[in-house]
Amino acid sequence: MDVFDYIVFFGYLLGVTLFGASFYKKNKTSSDFILGNKNIPSWVVGMSIFATFVSSISYLALPGSAYLSNWNAFVFSLSIPVASFLAVKVFVPLYRSVNSPSAYTFMENRFGPWARVYVSIFYLLTQLMRVGTILYLMGLTIHAIFEWNIVTIIVITGIAVMFYTILGGIQAVIWTDAIQGIILIAGALVCAGYILSNMPEGPSQLFSIAIEQNKFSLGSFSLDLTKSTFWVVFIYGLCINLQNYGIDQNYVQRYIIAKTDREAKLSAFFGGILYIPVCLIFLFIGTGLFAFYQSGAGILPLELMDETKSDRIFPYFIVTELPRGITGLMIASIFAAGMSTISTSFNSSATVFFTDYYQRYFNTGASEKDAMRVLYISSFVIGIIGITISILMINVKSALDTWWKLASIFSGGSLGLFLLGVFSKSKNVIGSVIGVILGLLVILWLTISPLLSDNAFGSQFHTYLITVFGTATIFLVGFIFSLIYKK
Repeated sequence: MDVFDYIVFFGYLLGVTLFGASFYKKNKTSSDFILGNKNIPSWVVGMSIFATFVSSISYLALPGSAYLSNWNAFVFSLSIPVASFLAVKVFVPLYRSVNSPSAYTFMENRFGPWARVYVSIFYLLTQLMRVGTILYLMGLTIHAIFEWNIVTIIVITGIAVMFYTILGGIQAVIWTDAIQGIILIAGALVCAGYILSNMPEGPSQLFSIAIEQNKFSLGSFSLDLTKSTFWVVFIYGLCINLQNYGIDQNYVQRYIIAKTDREAKLSAFFGGILYIPVCLIFLFIGTGLFAFYQSGAGILPLELMDETKSDRIFPYFIVTELPRGITGLMIASIFAAGMSTISTSFNSSATVFFTDYYQRYFNTGASEKDAMRVLYISSFVIGIIGITISILMINVKSALDTWWKLASIFSGGSLGLFLLGVFSKSKNVIGSVIGVILGLLVILWLTISPLLSDNAFGSQFHTYLITVFGTATIFLVGFIFSLIYKK
């Protein structure tokens, strides 16, 4: 790695950290920390939503998945237009009318305090898993470059993001997200172009090898629910993306931050739709890497030929094959993807803890000094837990597969309760409680039963369907009760 690459990368890291920290003086109150000045342009908010969507999970795990198998992961993105449409028509107007910094005030209004606690707990669990996964992938990148200890890298990176997130609040998160979103797109385009132009027999060779190996396949179209088929991934993607747009604090906080209803809708739509072509670029990179090494244009070391190391191939390519300057840009791009999502998770999780727990149950009349202290401390604690989870993820087979499984389990079927609140006209507390209990039992069975040996009643369904069945159970049971008991 050239000295110039070091300058590009470390210059980026220092610049983003200092830029984010520069918003410190604008955080005079807890409202400033959580909602900013509500005067941020719609394109900036939209880029923030996009950058939150794209993380190092996308930047490294998607190429790793495409290298290892095919484009089955792209099916996840095909559900985004549906989720974006509902966000514009239903979710944004709903949350703008509630006018609360917490996404889960709506749940309390519909079903009572228990619903708010239930959904917010599972949200926090999901964010901790997300932070852990992203930090792990960022650690892989730096390990491939500098050969530093992965644990050390994870700790340092986590602390750096915590630093500017705690100091800068939501305004730092939004503006750094926008900048990082532009950088990560530029880096991905440059890398895809480089792979395409450096095939030994020209660009057509890449497509020939990919087609021969069925790398562009979207997966089987069978109705087999035990495998990662087209339909399984699509249904899973629809569930997760509806959850993102409908009940994820990361997104809801941005709906509220936007200046007007119109700008909030534009931001939500733009931020989601932009992910689709960018996802294609990431998958193309993974397929391109497969063709690149199959063609003999590059040589992989023996330790990376193990299928458990597929997430490490892209970082290796960046370090060994890209020209001077481009390597630094790509490393910065990967960090841009990861840092944007982590900073968002830190801020939103701290917001949820403060508004849904501390302010609600422990200190309803908290002073601004107390409020800011709690927001700072909770951001720090969330960061430490996320770092710990990241360390525990070292040596997983596929970060993307692991993250999707964890996200499926820790969603807790929350989307089902939210949809029940939106589409059911009655308060329906009894139905919602019974639905949640049954939904959790379904999730528990789907999660634990496959781990038990000699279990004739164990689930054979793919793990992606855990959140789907949990969500469906909560919604359908609750909705049926709402028809029976119209109160």
